[in-house]
Amino acid sequence: MTASTAARPRPIPRGKRPPLIPSNVLAMVLFTLTELMFFAGLFSAFMVAKGMATDGWPPAGQPRLPVEETAFNTVALLASGVALYIAGRRFSVAPQSAKMPMLVAIGLASFFVAFQGVEWVQLVGEGLVLSTSTHGSFFYVMVGLHALHAIIAIFALYWAYRRLKAETLVKSQLTTVQVFWFFVVGVWPVLYFQIYL
Repeated sequence: MTASTAARPRPIPRGKRPPLIPSNVLAMVLFTLTELMFFAGLFSAFMVAKGMATDGWPPAGQPRLPVEETAFNTVALLASGVALYIAGRRFSVAPQSAKMPMLVAIGLASFFVAFQGVEWVQLVGEGLVLSTSTHGSFFYVMVGLHALHAIIAIFALYWAYRRLKAETLVKSQLTTVQVFWFFVVGVWPVLYFQIYL
């Protein structure tokens, strides 16, 4: 059995319709919905803490967050989402033509995480740590959890790319990875707006 033969979906028996949404895609959609609720809880707690701050927000004496640099990094993350969307469109027409946009998505995603790491090192050097203030705590918990999701999603993107190269990737697998990455990309602008601006 060749790799391309293994990638073909099994024929559907007569009288049976394919599921409207493949089970792996549905599972990822449900997972991302629970993660959205989790982040919504964090955003709510952050807004309450920010609203209750009597001395302004962020507290006086805190290092300034790199708003402009992170805006550039945000563009890189959004561009990775566009590249993955293009990869999905190309995969539907000619699977191997999706390789380049997949690589671009992985590269931009990796750049985003690496840049956030550099930002953290600089902020720690300036004295902003988890225990500095409520501001510092929320910053590291919320941005850190997003970074953890991004790192896991990058591994998923790389897994999908390896299967694409081997001609064993099927559409539902790519869609599952896309749902998770689009979640990571979609949460970030809200996080950037709330935390940085």
